[in-house]
Amino acid sequence: MTGQRCASVWDAIEGTPAEAENMKLRSALMDAIDDAIKSKGWTQAEAAKALGVTQPRVSALMRGKISMFSLDSLINMLTALGLKMHIRISEAA
Repeated sequence: MTGQRCASVWDAIEGTPAEAENMKLRSALMDAIDDAIKSKGWTQAEAAKALGVTQPRVSALMRGKISMFSLDSLINMLTALGLKMHIRISEAA
């Protein structure tokens, strides 16, 4: 261990800053989708129907299987829930 501190776990485990940023975005989208499903009180089957995906896909999302989801697919799910994203871009620290 080098004792180096990272801003997030993704910065620590991903190979490049671009890969870490992609994982941060996917993680944030997955959390938002999971929160929305839970707040609606939907079963996984109900969520799957609303999102236009299969129930096993919703299960994977809710279990945090991040490698199974692209940014595109997560944005599609977010919009199917009637949610929208706001992007803020800033210089890297």
